[in-house]
Amino acid sequence: MKFFETPLRGALLIDIEPIKDERGFFARTYCEREFQDHGIEHGFVQCNISHNKRKGTLRGLHYQAPPYEEEKLISCTRGSIYDVIVDIRPNSPTYKKWFSVNLTEKNGKMIYIPSGFAHGFQTLCDDCNVFYQMGNFFQGAASRGIHWSKNGLNINWPIENPIVSNRDNSFVSLDF
Repeated sequence: MKFFETPLRGALLIDIEPIKDERGFFARTYCEREFQDHGIEHGFVQCNISHNKRKGTLRGLHYQAPPYEEEKLISCTRGSIYDVIVDIRPNSPTYKKWFSVNLTEKNGKMIYIPSGFAHGFQTLCDDCNVFYQMGNFFQGAASRGIHWSKNGLNINWPIENPIVSNRDNSFVSLDF
């Protein structure tokens, strides 16, 4: 795996290194030793998959409140997504900044999201699967969100009039 820093402190893009032959390829997506070598000390305790039927589906921006913050490792195993992370750590030099990347089944990129970030994505095609590896167990009472557009961040979502859940539309802006 190859690890690349993003403009947001602590967040990393990770490229797989496929070993290809006539059958297809094999690639490692997680190695505790390699992650530790890049400052990621915590392992993952839960894995989730999100299936999204329609292009333009938007999920987020989600996070868990302290003390249940989550680290995440996100990949798109089918289709393609526009993935967005927002630094919501008040003492961070990149507080209130966001970063986006296209994750696709073809490019195999993953994004490591440290604790203290909100996360969301928009599907760029029909029938997308997103795979989450989580650094903390889900705590429903700690589940929070930031409104995907009414937040002062000016995120450039690629598809207008997204498909958004009532819950995600009910989130309010942080005090930006």
